[in-house]
Amino acid sequence: MEAELMTIKEASLWASEFLGKSVSSSNISYLIQYGRIKKFGANGTTQIDKHDLLSYYSNYNGKRENDWKDKLGTDLNWALSFDYLREIDTTKHVHRLHPYKGKFIPQLVEYFLDAHVDDYKQEAFFHSGDIVLDPFCGSGTTLVQASEIGIHAIGVDVSAFNTWISNTKIVSINPMEILTEVKQISKALRLYLSDNNTLAFEARVLEELSKFNKMHFPVPEFKYKVKNGMINGDEWGAKREAEFLPIFHSLVEEYGIKLLQSNNSSFLGKWYSEHIRSEIDFVFDKIKAVQKLELKMVLSIILSRTMRSCRATTHADLATLKEPVNTTYYCAKHGKICKPLFSILKWWDFYAQDTINRLQQFSKLRTHSYQLCFTGDSRNINLEEKLIERHPKLAAEYSQKKIKGIFSSPPYVGLIDYHEQHAYAYDLFGFKRNDDLEIGPLFKGQGKDAKLSYTKGIVDVLTNCKRFLAEDYDVFLVANDKYNLYPTIASGAGMKIVNQYKRPVLNRTEKDKGAYSEIIFHLKSIEEI
Repeated sequence: MEAELMTIKEASLWASEFLGKSVSSSNISYLIQYGRIKKFGANGTTQIDKHDLLSYYSNYNGKRENDWKDKLGTDLNWALSFDYLREIDTTKHVHRLHPYKGKFIPQLVEYFLDAHVDDYKQEAFFHSGDIVLDPFCGSGTTLVQASEIGIHAIGVDVSAFNTWISNTKIVSINPMEILTEVKQISKALRLYLSDNNTLAFEARVLEELSKFNKMHFPVPEFKYKVKNGMINGDEWGAKREAEFLPIFHSLVEEYGIKLLQSNNSSFLGKWYSEHIRSEIDFVFDKIKAVQKLELKMVLSIILSRTMRSCRATTHADLATLKEPVNTTYYCAKHGKICKPLFSILKWWDFYAQDTINRLQQFSKLRTHSYQLCFTGDSRNINLEEKLIERHPKLAAEYSQKKIKGIFSSPPYVGLIDYHEQHAYAYDLFGFKRNDDLEIGPLFKGQGKDAKLSYTKGIVDVLTNCKRFLAEDYDVFLVANDKYNLYPTIASGAGMKIVNQYKRPVLNRTEKDKGAYSEIIFHLKSIEEI
């Protein structure tokens, strides 16, 4: 078949029309960069074959919906997949202020909290001025979306760091204050780095890697050949990795770089190079000197986000750590030899500006409603007492109308250790860990006892929270209930499942894009039915 060549811009317009949603030039460039489609022409005159693009998109456009329904059931509600959204939409403003495993997308929360109705949601459950509760607050998605809509929101989480993230997202602070403090810290960090060879070392390593990768891993030809089985990427990469290591080690010796810390008994000691750790401590000392709590919260989140990106691991294993990596390595994700980081400066600067931008974006959307997250155990927390103590205005709202309902995503059985995913932050900031209070953590597994313990935990949460709900409450729980526990949970809490919305969950992680669904359970009081 004769090639039908298009420019990247032409391809983005064609793809947008074909898919019925916005496809940017960057999206097309990504497909070229990562070997999904073949590149024609040189840089600056890049073209692609329309037939390649048609083949790529035809593999999942429409077909994916049918395939997933075959695997997950015909009751799958594809309208709740939000597949028309771009990643920038599902991670808008403060929702990407800090990484967090297991959070739901804001559009799902918005769908059930706002006052619209449609063929699936035939009545509005919440209205402006209501109060909604999230007893498993996580990273605060419900709180943020409630603020956009004009609904008051209360969050509770057993993890002190989760509470810190949530409250930082909804904090009200002048971005110029943050910028001023960031500039002072960045200036001090640069001065601190001028006394060692870290930046010069990284520059040399990058220079050598650029030459080496250009020779052995040409872009995008290498990835295209790997993707189409023309070359074994792992075998080729392993050989080139061994070939580059002597170059790396000679630079380590030349610049006097310490790859390991002398004490690696803690998380910070094991997963960070000596140079990274010293910079983290330096910046944290500067943050501790800041007097204003709201400013200190934002700066701490910037540092935590920076720390996460600077762990001594491969790019592919950043979300799920395996073993520390302190040397250059073949990176299957990027199709070349990559290196760990040896300074936090670049990421500190990037995340600082990104955080300021996101807070500014959210400030234009937020309403004058109240939101607050408490650190506590939702099985026994007294929300009324906490509100009186911490937020008198929200306490006054509560005394008039109580809490209209719940929108939350409880933890799943044996899936995530919620404290461990932020171990670096607990180590540095000194937050108290409450691992033993987690419901359904990974370390307890998915056996019979774990399921029984999980069921009792969720029942106890709902039973306790019922004390603070209005009589005509609506409870929405997002769960992948593969063990069919939620009918038992609802009954145990004196509630009844009145509806279920089964939705496909798209692109959960880079490594797991298979068919997967979750159910939004709608529960009401048995007395109200």
